[in-house]
Amino acid sequence: MSADLPADAAPRMRADARRNREQILRAARDVFVDEGPDAPLDEIARRAGVGIATLYRRFPQRADLFRGVVTEVLTALTEAAREAVADEGDPVEALRRFMHRALELKIGSVMPSLLGRFNLGEILDEVRGDAVDPVDEMLVRAQAAGHIRPDVVFGDLTMMIMRLSRPLPGGGQFADDEALAHRHLDVYVDGLRPSGSPRPTTMLSGPAVDAPAFKRLRERVLDDARVDD
Repeated sequence: MSADLPADAAPRMRADARRNREQILRAARDVFVDEGPDAPLDEIARRAGVGIATLYRRFPQRADLFRGVVTEVLTALTEAAREAVADEGDPVEALRRFMHRALELKIGSVMPSLLGRFNLGEILDEVRGDAVDPVDEMLVRAQAAGHIRPDVVFGDLTMMIMRLSRPLPGGGQFADDEALAHRHLDVYVDGLRPSGSPRPTTMLSGPAVDAPAFKRLRERVLDDARVDD
């Protein structure tokens, strides 16, 4: 036998095939959040920039796509947690980076949108590791350093990520919804600091919705509601 891959080794996916798969899963995640699990597969293919035949070749059944999206999100979340806990710098900033990554993955909106469409236990068995322990370790480390108030617990971090990753009401009226969620996450993380700690010096990211901007947004939502009536 030639010195190639071992006979029992799985063949590597070609770079273009891997790229197509990643684009499909990313598009499916966004579409399922926006339109629900019964969204048209044509829309997923369109957003991914691939033909519908390519989508079916990668994911023959809708259930395969559900499973692929959830597995990809949980794997990426676990990798982000591991990278953050390995950072020997400021534990609060490591936590901040992890939480922003979790927000990008839309963990708090894609999982609820697909509940009942996959076996979570089976997927958790496939995903190597778990994000819970490294995230809790970062929190404990930050508290030991006096950078986060001592009464904050793990759920205070994860539940806020879930809340912020849900789209704003109004049917996508606010184009910068995701950017605004990242801004609010920065406000929240800074609020975890204990009393008497130095004020943050970094500028808030994302759009600033002041009172006039909020009124304009509210008017657009109301106008749409009147049309629907």
